[in-house]
Amino acid sequence: MTRQELGDFFRARRTRLDRADLGLPQLSRRSTQGLRREEVAYLSGVSVTWYTWLEQGRDINPSRQVLDALARTLRLTSTEHAYVLSLAGFSAPQPAQAPPHEATAPPHVQRLLDALAGEPAYALAPDWQVVGWNAAYAALYPNVAQVSNEDRNLLWLVFTDPYVRDLLPDWDVTSHRFLAEFRAEAGPRLGEFGYLVDRLNKASEAFAEGWERHDIEGFTSRERLFHHPDVGDLRLEHHRLVPSDHPELRLVIYTPVSGTPTAERLARLLTRR
Repeated sequence: MTRQELGDFFRARRTRLDRADLGLPQLSRRSTQGLRREEVAYLSGVSVTWYTWLEQGRDINPSRQVLDALARTLRLTSTEHAYVLSLAGFSAPQPAQAPPHEATAPPHVQRLLDALAGEPAYALAPDWQVVGWNAAYAALYPNVAQVSNEDRNLLWLVFTDPYVRDLLPDWDVTSHRFLAEFRAEAGPRLGEFGYLVDRLNKASEAFAEGWERHDIEGFTSRERLFHHPDVGDLRLEHHRLVPSDHPELRLVIYTPVSGTPTAERLARLLTRR
């Protein structure tokens, strides 16, 4: 079934291409659409027989290199390319260069954050820059709207802002867990974020010590405890979502733990704003 779907997909894309876009002559006076199998095979560096078998769903196993070549020939989008690779059992292609993130969240993402009226929520860029937040998060952490754009980075704030240290009763544990999660997510892009690591190494001894440990940890939803100076303890579940149309962003949402006075205390905070 998977091989047949792969073959059908390539056939469908082959027949939709505009020959003029590839510098090829018309098939006839009335037809400018579609490539012949032999043309796709030649442009992709494979034999006509092999490509024919691929479209027919035969029992062959194309390599990732060949699939990448076919994706280029057939002008596949990044989503289509990832789909083809998934059918063949390969992971999605990595972009040659990740796009730079915007200083603010896209409008529709900000509207989503605002819709979570009673639940603190914010958006993180790949380097953990805070690019959007709602009123509930500003009530939980008022400094988010006060710090400079340069300093509005979650890792920077956790390790350098005394307010955050007081807000987190388990700061020692949470700060190092954040550091391990950041390192795991940065992965191959770690070199891009060297400016942040350098700043933190100079500004925070705790960060420098933790960074040298090379701890790696994946994110898991979990219960968190915050101690707010105005309303006391807040027990919140910590969740993260990824928008399908902006996979570089992470939406962090804190929901009140049921059976605790957290929701009522958050409501009180919001009325004071």
